[in-house]
Amino acid sequence: MVGIITGDIVASRRQKNPELWLNPLKTLFEGIGPELECWEIFRGDSFQLEISDTADVLWVAYKIKALLKSIGGLDVRMAIGLGDISYAAKRLSESNGTAFIHSGEKFETLKQDKIKLALKSNDADFDKTFNLLLKFASLSMDNWTVTSAHTVFTLLEFPDATQTELGQQLQIKQHTVSERLQRSRIAELMELNTLYREKVKSLSR
Repeated sequence: MVGIITGDIVASRRQKNPELWLNPLKTLFEGIGPELECWEIFRGDSFQLEISDTADVLWVAYKIKALLKSIGGLDVRMAIGLGDISYAAKRLSESNGTAFIHSGEKFETLKQDKIKLALKSNDADFDKTFNLLLKFASLSMDNWTVTSAHTVFTLLEFPDATQTELGQQLQIKQHTVSERLQRSRIAELMELNTLYREKVKSLSR
């Protein structure tokens, strides 16, 4: 079982220089796998990404969210599909399987449901529980400021770093790091990620 994230950048046209978000996003994706085989960016502001370990999917979604929110005026909608790959092509967009179907179907409902992050699997009970939890999580994530999002992204990049070390990375004081992380509700988001990692193991294909 794999995870497929289908997403698009919200308010991308407000950013006159797309390279400000496009290059960092490509760098993030390149750390996950090779272009075309594992990820694609298309139509300028849409993307699809394969995560081979479903336990890592929510963590990656957090990173994408934090990266784009750290660039003024931008946000992202993402649909996570959990399932299999029945046909693996050289280009991710040409592959198929339940993971792609679930991701695509859920993505089509995001605008209508006025949500920016949701998932779909073969387990309706799992989906109901975690989509409710993701709605609550989004109350914090959707309201991250640029500085909070940048701090969260740095933490996700260096999860074992102390707040003092994060402050050195960000060139701010430790107490400022602490304040930003508290406002971002990252501790609660980490708890949700831990719960997700535990429960996703029980999903069947």
